[in-house]
Amino acid sequence: PWGSAVSDIAKPLLIATDVVAGYLPGVDILNGVELTLDDGELVGIIGPNGAGKSTFVKALFGLVDVRSGEVTLRSDDISNLPAHTLVAMGVGYVPQRANVFESLSVEENLRMGLYLRPKAWDERFGAVVDLFPLLSDRRDQKAGLLSGGERQMVAMGRALMMAPSVLLLDEPSAGLSPANQDHVFERVRQICDSGVSIIMVEQNARRCLQICDRAYVLDQGRNAHSGPGRELLHDPKVIELYLGTLGRAE
Repeated sequence: PWGSAVSDIAKPLLIATDVVAGYLPGVDILNGVELTLDDGELVGIIGPNGAGKSTFVKALFGLVDVRSGEVTLRSDDISNLPAHTLVAMGVGYVPQRANVFESLSVEENLRMGLYLRPKAWDERFGAVVDLFPLLSDRRDQKAGLLSGGERQMVAMGRALMMAPSVLLLDEPSAGLSPANQDHVFERVRQICDSGVSIIMVEQNARRCLQICDRAYVLDQGRNAHSGPGRELLHDPKVIELYLGTLGRAE
């Protein structure tokens, strides 16, 4: 029994194997993408526009049909499971757009994230506002009146209400000012350090590589490069093809 326990601990938390997926019949956006995520790890996904980054994270969350390949969570096949089932299994997802209920208050948004476990409100609200103190101050304010950076905090806070083991983020810095982008990236790293494993799709490749443990570069729906974030940040091929002069910044 001890040996099997050690073996289980050593396995990645989430594994995507040879994932082929797409939106339209006969048109594949992903052509065999692979990824592993370990417990407590922040994994970034970068690449050019149209590479399939957002499609991949949607496929992991059951929003795009996985036509072949497999996604496993702690060795359980979760390919094409409905989103509410994945949430119950410990997978959270923050979409890039339309990620808050604008007509609802901050507190109501957070309660929507806890609809499967409403009795856990006090415990989970306390845990989330420890990460995002602003949400406590703004709990009665309509989410539609918040700034872009504040909305992103609400969206991430709502996904964290169910205490997920895996958090999927689709371009959390999109549309934000540079200052708010930095704030969001700091919070993402803080969430990971608190024990939540994260897969983050990000257009701001340089900042993504600076904070992530490992990263995958997708191109035309396939894996192009992978490795530790800091190594990819200074990899000549990655700089030339995907980062440009930004990749040379410290």
